[in-house]
Amino acid sequence: MSTTRTTLRRAGLVTALAATGVLIAAGVASAHVTVHPESYAKGATDGVLTFRVPNEENTAGTTKVQVFLPTDHPVLGVLVTPQDGWTAKVTDTKLKTPVKTDDGTITDAVSEITWTGGKIGVGQYEDFDVAFGQLPDDTDQLTFKTLQTYSDGKTVRWIEEASAGQEPENPAPVLELTAKSAQDGDSGAPTATAATSKTSGSSKSTASGSDSTARGLGIGGLVVGVLGLAAAVFAVLRSRSAGSRAE
Repeated sequence: MSTTRTTLRRAGLVTALAATGVLIAAGVASAHVTVHPESYAKGATDGVLTFRVPNEENTAGTTKVQVFLPTDHPVLGVLVTPQDGWTAKVTDTKLKTPVKTDDGTITDAVSEITWTGGKIGVGQYEDFDVAFGQLPDDTDQLTFKTLQTYSDGKTVRWIEEASAGQEPENPAPVLELTAKSAQDGDSGAPTATAATSKTSGSSKSTASGSDSTARGLGIGGLVVGVLGLAAAVFAVLRSRSAGSRAE
């Protein structure tokens, strides 16, 4: 009985350690600043982009978030949704190439939004909503470089872009722009892929790889756990069989 209990305890420890490792790896893999939905149709109008900012530090809170909007392919008609506890500062920039629209020629666009005054605590995240009037139709994706400042003075620069299919350490949020379908019309509705990914917590070209990695680690952890339990059962059966033969 003592040998049986010891074997089971060891198997349980192996399983617990495997599960803990999976949870930690999954948490680290998905803790990026991301934009939601993952994609919109090119030229979409009257939509909303949500920037999700998780707090990665264990001893400090996020006190400032800066999102930089591209001006080579500008997002037009940007409006910031009021956020409890936060104050938003919107910076406009004169465009090098004006954009012609049905309402006239646009010469200025928002290039930066800075949120201050609030705090994202340890183990928490915050969603910052930004409405837009129109997305560009002359590019396949938009990159929103982001700076995240903590209460201890540390700043994490989410500005890196994926290269050769490999995810960088601090990826910038990326919005994919897909070909407009007939059913999209002129609405700002995201594509079907984007609609189903609203709660995924990752952007298509940056954090989906992390989510896949996390899922792979999860499967691997479960396999390790099952093998550990199987080994325990096998050891118990062998010990019982040996005891029976000895008798």
